[in-house]
Amino acid sequence: MRVNYYLRPLLLILVFLNTFSGTQPNGLKGFKIEGFAQGTTFHITYYANDSTVRKKTIENLFDNIDSSLSIYKPYSLINKFNNSVLGVEMDEHLCKVVQRSLDIYKETDGIFDISIYPVVDAWGFGIRKVTSFPNPEDIKSMLYCVGSNKIYIKGNWLLKDVPCLKIDVNGIAQGYSVDVIADFLESSGIRNYLVEIGGEIRVKGRKQPDGKIMKIGIEQPSDIDIDEPALQKIIKLGDGAITTSGNYRKYIQIGSKRISHQMDPKSGYPIDNELISVTVRAKNAIIADGYDNALMGMGLKKALLFLTKHKELEAYFIFHKPDGSVADTATTGFYEPEIKY
Repeated sequence: MRVNYYLRPLLLILVFLNTFSGTQPNGLKGFKIEGFAQGTTFHITYYANDSTVRKKTIENLFDNIDSSLSIYKPYSLINKFNNSVLGVEMDEHLCKVVQRSLDIYKETDGIFDISIYPVVDAWGFGIRKVTSFPNPEDIKSMLYCVGSNKIYIKGNWLLKDVPCLKIDVNGIAQGYSVDVIADFLESSGIRNYLVEIGGEIRVKGRKQPDGKIMKIGIEQPSDIDIDEPALQKIIKLGDGAITTSGNYRKYIQIGSKRISHQMDPKSGYPIDNELISVTVRAKNAIIADGYDNALMGMGLKKALLFLTKHKELEAYFIFHKPDGSVADTATTGFYEPEIKY
């Protein structure tokens, strides 16, 4: 069994940022903060009169988020919930992410479901290593522990109806992390910035000193992890967020059969449809990140129909045609530089 599990799924690429050269005519200076967090890289670009935000501050924000939401931290609050019989008292991070996840669960008729963790783990995409895939009986028994309709919030408490229910918010937490950092920059008086974590991006303002709108590249699907991937599209991005979900960088392969990490919470099996990747634009990154996974699970026809009823979202799809060739399509507003949310 071969596991392809890249740490840097940069499905979105920053393609045109200004080279900094001291103080700009408007008095603003350009600052960059880069590093490694949440199993991937992060890049922050902001313009200010001085270095208001330091790398250590950003690292502390990541630590606080991970202490709440990371299934890879044994001491995290989410693991305390997963190991509990009834539930736990939530902090701010867990509350916001679970509440948004439950909203998306309802909007997507259960296609996006954070309680899928037992199934994800059984197929080899969780923490534990597996040597074989689950059989139908295993999957049937696991589905008893799955379903966000078995989770509920009461005051500050997150509770569950069945002790075996466990949640994994990896499908939305990185977008949330982008928002936390972006909101922190704004609270520090910064009005021009770009925050990127593992390809999930939120932008406000413009590049300095030219005032041009920032550009983002959408990566061309490839199974090979390369330093300079080819670009499928380049778009201009005004204020807002953009995230991508894809099935070609994280999979398990046995012989010629490839198993995607994206699971169907209703069947307990990997999702298998024509979509290769979905890129979503929204007001903030937690919304974009949650819905890009849901749209991947719907398939192209249902996803496009869903978007006609959700004008707050714009999306771009790369997919396989019936003859095996690759094509793309997008909602009408996806390429607009400025979107009014």
